[in-house]
Amino acid sequence: MFNTLNNLKPEDLNKIIYIRAEPPTVMEAINRQLAHYSYHVGQIVFLAKELNDGEWNSLSIPKNKSKEFNELKFVNRKQH
Repeated sequence: MFNTLNNLKPEDLNKIIYIRAEPPTVMEAINRQLAHYSYHVGQIVFLAKELNDGEWNSLSIPKNKSKEFNELKFVNRKQH
């Protein structure tokens, strides 16, 4: 995958390719594949949370903790 992406030139991104008889551009195909990977990562995270019976460290801002997160971020930003 990385070899393919690294070998693309800007002019390649608008070329039409065929995936299951659909004609997306290379850029659309890349975006489609990234969304596909994201979907599967979400499935894996969902299953991991279920299998850990609620004992889960959030991969992002924990639920109902946005206010605390934002307060810490703004305090740290003012200090720099």
